[in-house]
Amino acid sequence: MYSVYRSFRSEVRGLGHWSLGLALLVAAALMFSLRGGVPDWLSVLGANAALFWGIGLSMVGTQLFYGRLPNWRLFHAVWIAGVAGLAWWLLVQPDFALRVAYFSFLVLVFYATQLALVVRYGERHFSSYFFAGLMLIQSAVVLTRGVAALLYGGASVDLLRSGVVASVYVATANFMALLLNVAFMAVATRRLQTILERRSTHDPLTLVLNRRGFADVYAREKAQLWRAARPLALLSIDLDHFKSINDRFGHATGDRVLIHVACQIGEALRESDSVARFGGEEFIVLLPDTGVELALGVAERIRASLRQGLDVQLPAYTVSIGVACQLVPAETLDELLSRADTALYRAKANGRDRVELADAQAPIAVRPGCAAGTDRAR
Repeated sequence: MYSVYRSFRSEVRGLGHWSLGLALLVAAALMFSLRGGVPDWLSVLGANAALFWGIGLSMVGTQLFYGRLPNWRLFHAVWIAGVAGLAWWLLVQPDFALRVAYFSFLVLVFYATQLALVVRYGERHFSSYFFAGLMLIQSAVVLTRGVAALLYGGASVDLLRSGVVASVYVATANFMALLLNVAFMAVATRRLQTILERRSTHDPLTLVLNRRGFADVYAREKAQLWRAARPLALLSIDLDHFKSINDRFGHATGDRVLIHVACQIGEALRESDSVARFGGEEFIVLLPDTGVELALGVAERIRASLRQGLDVQLPAYTVSIGVACQLVPAETLDELLSRADTALYRAKANGRDRVELADAQAPIAVRPGCAAGTDRAR
């Protein structure tokens, strides 16, 4: 867990707190083993304080993992109240049953808080169900031990004596201490899997799709739309004179321009549309269920919004756009891109800062809305 924390601390938060919490649980077990060799106030109180800190840090780690602010007030309130109460029933008015019940109900707050976090913010995935289920079991075990201490006295829950409750608690507690860490690593691994999959399909600078991610989206949309006999359009967008922006203002400003372009394009699209960066200053937009007239309108809206230069801290720039409509099922993505690029080159040749429509190459079976739209647009 600590190794994963060192490698992915910025992507997966909370791993460090869980690692430290686990180390404190080990320290608590070692301190309990010193009973008889050192005074009880040192071994018992020290071990229970370590347990409070360890379980509390796991709560903080879970809060960070799900993007919540860590509740340090609750953390400190529970461990301070816990150590103070245990010290009273250990040194002033010794009462083992009340110590066990008091400790159980306080740590239950940590476990219940984590359970609520997983239920509310956890992904609908087996790893989250596994984590929540174990947290529920652990909460029930802790609550049962606290209630048993109050109802049946300290002897029934004394871990140093034989008894049904004590035996079940020891077996369950040791098993759950391991499984809870495994469960948290499971949800963390799931998060890492999502992050790595996103990295493989998204451009790291602009956070839009890359070529691979776009190809996956295109294949899925094409299959769905052709079954329903609906049109599909594609925009090829390229910044005009982008090299001069890099040469004059520097590559850092050029990167900010690219990020701005990606954001502006995204704001002009529907939720069903997709945008990708194909390298350099070239962006591709996929418009499912879109005929030529609508695609030309979207392209013109994108061109106009980028020409206005909404960010006064960036240099002014324009884009040229080529529009192509999917004509036949047999047409591949590369062929569609080629036609859109041809229209883009025409826009560049005709003075830039304009939208051009790709030529239709005598399709065998024209899609509904495409042929008519093409004729009207010309």
